[in-house]
Amino acid sequence: QVQLVESGGGLVQAGGSLRLSCAASGGIFSINAMTWYRQTPGKQRELVASITSGGSTTYADSVKGRFTISRDNAKNTSYLQMNSLKPEDTGVYYCNCNVGLFNYWGQGTQVTVSS
Repeated sequence: QVQLVESGGGLVQAGGSLRLSCAASGGIFSINAMTWYRQTPGKQRELVASITSGGSTTYADSVKGRFTISRDNAKNTSYLQMNSLKPEDTGVYYCNCNVGLFNYWGQGTQVTVSS
């Protein structure tokens, strides 16, 4: 059974930085896309950033130039470096991994940006 464990969330002041990690385990042979989503109260879960197995990246317009997604395939881990954080970046950040025909989700990590 594939399990995803996120870490790195917390409370930070506007303009600060955080680095989220998502470690996948469970006998995984290879992971296709690794994606970060976030959810805020009253809103749908939205895609923040995604990275393919080949390293191609996609970002939401709201985070372009501030967030960087990366991955370490040997460790089955993805990272989301978040710089110049804004209060509107506040939310629960979820990691998603596509393995074969299936998508797996982490439990989420809270990011709170104070003004």
